[in-house]
Amino acid sequence: MAEPAVIDVEDLRRDDGYAFVGSDRGGVPVSLILDRSEPGRGPALHRHPYDEVWVLDEGEASFTAGDRTLAAGPGSVVVVPAGTPHSFRNTGGTPLRMTCIHTSPRFETEWL
Repeated sequence: MAEPAVIDVEDLRRDDGYAFVGSDRGGVPVSLILDRSEPGRGPALHRHPYDEVWVLDEGEASFTAGDRTLAAGPGSVVVVPAGTPHSFRNTGGTPLRMTCIHTSPRFETEWL
């Protein structure tokens, strides 16, 4: 079990955001990315063997999930089931501020 902790977000910095990997933090059963994608940016199509949930705080994004396209903005929560091919793009004019929650202690990504 993980010990109580406060982690400085700068200690999680990577690429377009910040990544918390639960397995590296005492076996916490969740991992997350604090995404800060610039306009027009986002990951390529991929999938995970677990559900993924996004909470958008600022900005606009278009999500592809299977054969659906979903528009989301501030205050939206987007859910994609395990195994569903998905991607997103920042469709706004400012950086996204959203939390990408991976229901797994480590990231497992299959790029398509």
